[in-house]
Amino acid sequence: MPSSTHSAAQGLIGVFDSGVGGLSVLRALREQLPAHPMIYLADQAHVPYGLRSLHEVRRFSEQITRFLLAQGAEIIVVACNTASAAALRELRTAFPNTPFVGMEPAVKPAAETTHSGVVGVLATPATFQGALYASVVERFAQGVRLLQDTCPGLVAQIEAGDLDGVETRRILVSTLQPMLEQGVDTVVLGCTHYPFVIPLIQEIAGPQVRVIDPAPAVARQTRRVLQERGHYLSGAKAAPLRVFTTGDAPSLERLLPRLVGASVPVQALHWQQDSLALTES
Repeated sequence: MPSSTHSAAQGLIGVFDSGVGGLSVLRALREQLPAHPMIYLADQAHVPYGLRSLHEVRRFSEQITRFLLAQGAEIIVVACNTASAAALRELRTAFPNTPFVGMEPAVKPAAETTHSGVVGVLATPATFQGALYASVVERFAQGVRLLQDTCPGLVAQIEAGDLDGVETRRILVSTLQPMLEQGVDTVVLGCTHYPFVIPLIQEIAGPQVRVIDPAPAVARQTRRVLQERGHYLSGAKAAPLRVFTTGDAPSLERLLPRLVGASVPVQALHWQQDSLALTES
């Protein structure tokens, strides 16, 4: 169990991902809900989730949720497409009094706005294999041609902070070029890491291709849930942000100003008998 337990803090939003990807969602949350204090947890000891079994991802997600609730979170944002696909239903069952907001690939808005009828979806293998993605495709993608790619190696490049280097560019060119040749005019980002390379995607694909970042929609949904529960806090003053990682805290600390525009101390956690504990410095 975590080493300290807090009562629920007013409006505290807990956010987690396997790594830095969920920071794209955190960035949108901080823009739309500045008065809400937030906790972000990056499970970098297990990144990427997309290559792990559903059972593993569910186990990690449940223990991370327990940690965030113990820190006082009132709502949990699962800022990871893989964890949402693997664990969101189970989390809602295990924690019936806690509201959860998850991710789903933005196939619906892509299908509604494409002119060519060809949509590219970039996501992890686990997201593509999950029932959530299949359901979204079945409901919203009729009559649209979907081109899927798992972008091997891209998550690792973003975790390393390489958003526009030679290897990152190579991965995206090899992903996007075949899609462009087949007439794609809309690209859906089905992994929360990928919004950090939108400038590079746009440079490669050109201005005629629309790139859909799901983060703003997730922030809007979080605000709606908070309002429904009477937990919404108005105001423009930035509330406190706490950041934890199960990986290398100094490395994440160095990336935060670039990825979220904030310098925040990062606290180290470690996995201990299938639960999370603070690492003593």
